[in-house]
Amino acid sequence: MNKNFLLWVTGVISLAALVISLSAQATKPVPRLPNGKPDFTGVWDHPRVGDISKDVSGKCAGETPGCKNTGAGELPFTPLGKAENEKKDKFDYGSRCLPWGYVRSYGTPYPHAYTSHPDRLVIMWEQDNAFHVVPTDGRPLPKNPDPSWRGTSVGHWEGDTLVIETVGFNGRTWLDTAEHPHSDQLKVTERMARTDYDHINYEVVMEDPKFYSKPMKNVRTFVLMKPGQELYEYSCSENNRCEGGHCTPSDVQK
Repeated sequence: MNKNFLLWVTGVISLAALVISLSAQATKPVPRLPNGKPDFTGVWDHPRVGDISKDVSGKCAGETPGCKNTGAGELPFTPLGKAENEKKDKFDYGSRCLPWGYVRSYGTPYPHAYTSHPDRLVIMWEQDNAFHVVPTDGRPLPKNPDPSWRGTSVGHWEGDTLVIETVGFNGRTWLDTAEHPHSDQLKVTERMARTDYDHINYEVVMEDPKFYSKPMKNVRTFVLMKPGQELYEYSCSENNRCEGGHCTPSDVQK
């Protein structure tokens, strides 16, 4: 048999195998929970959103390609919100290792992870090794939750979209690293849909009638990280035992 013909046949078979492999990856089904709803379990890379008013596109916070954020545009401050935003000496709570807050945690320079159950979603952020539990059994929001750094969340399903509502914030965090403030009246509504195996479409709407005259929205793309990529340990307080994080050599733990 002609040698060139054999090489041609081998090349055709290899190409066909590659096409089949890529097609299988592209059509890999979205995993499902026992109740039939999408399973978000995995380590996800998100866009680095330092400013909720701006767009972001390209590599994710953890260097995975394909992340995106459509920003809110110019922020609609109320007079009270504008005054708060223009304060010159804002308290930098993050440098004191205090929690980053719910909205800002999704804009950090580090990935996050989900563990899904039929009745709850557990969110884990690498930033500060923080976690948050969202009941997804359709219960209503509590009427007077105790104020907290990341608020109190409940979730319900609308088809295959998980809708999460969060209230009860203490008003001591920012919406982003650009230091855009929020008050204790903030309400956050998120809509999460796993559009295919490797992507989540994430929409977050922020309402705060005390500081903003109308709701603000970001729409983001999260990308599933490769198998074996996990969240790292993050310890903000290590070697950070001095005021403002400005340590001298004698302050640093040996």
